[in-house]
Amino acid sequence: MSPIEIALLVLVVAGIWALIELALTLKRSRQVVSDLSNTVEELESSLNEARPMIAKLDGALDDLQPALVQIEPMLKQANIAIEALSADLLEVNGVIRDVSAITGSVSHASNSVAGVADAAVAKVGQLFGKKQESQRVESLPQSEPDAPALEDAEKPLAQAAETPASQQYYTYDTTPASKE
Repeated sequence: MSPIEIALLVLVVAGIWALIELALTLKRSRQVVSDLSNTVEELESSLNEARPMIAKLDGALDDLQPALVQIEPMLKQANIAIEALSADLLEVNGVIRDVSAITGSVSHASNSVAGVADAAVAKVGQLFGKKQESQRVESLPQSEPDAPALEDAEKPLAQAAETPASQQYYTYDTTPASKE
């Protein structure tokens, strides 16, 4: 064999090999085109199914548009109402502080008046020679035979508590009590 015949034989084998590769490539490309066609069909069917939902969403957004326009003024009004409420709460807090101060002052004045009244009652009692109830009970003897005398002293007090104020009579001793 001559070198030309060997070269031709190599060229024929290479041509056959190229044809086989071309056939395999075309077969693969047909498979890819077929898969791509199936994918496009599935995508188209999915889009066809989604179109009614997209139309419903579009209609819902159109319905929401007027409500969205009204939300901003409502938020502004709510903000104004909250600011007014905060101001009112600050005023109420000030009023409560004032009421607290006034009640504190009234309580202090009441305690002062009660102190003055107690002092006046004590002075009047001293002036007329009366002792307070606790001093009378303490001055009584604590022995057993005198126990009925203590009960006798408590009876007029119990009767006076049961008798209305309009029917009660008060008597004062003419001799002043001695100070202890």
